[in-house]
Amino acid sequence: VQLQASGGGVAQAGGSLRLSCVRFGDTLSSYFMGWFRQAPGKEREFVAMISWSDDSPYYGDAGRGRFTIARDVARNTVYLQMNSLKPEDTAVYYCAATNAPGARQKADFPSWGQGTLVTVSS
Repeated sequence: VQLQASGGGVAQAGGSLRLSCVRFGDTLSSYFMGWFRQAPGKEREFVAMISWSDDSPYYGDAGRGRFTIARDVARNTVYLQMNSLKPEDTAVYYCAATNAPGARQKADFPSWGQGTLVTVSS
């Protein structure tokens, strides 16, 4: 599977951005797509994941409360709506795919898109 992320940019604190990730290359329905982020000097952390088959979302500490993950099956696209942005949300955001329902760690996701940079100014 190939993944292509977009939608990053610069936002003011309190603002919103929506990231998109398009999936190419296969038609499997039984897997999961997720978002991670990596701030400068920090480890890549799990933000959210969604089941492609039943739309169930899962959130990590980084994504719970202000972020919403959604998917559009017809467009083969997963979205990350980010609201009430804070400067600490500044990071490169990566989309990823896995067949493992319990995946939450970087190593559990075999497929990755390129990152998209989100910068939140105070």
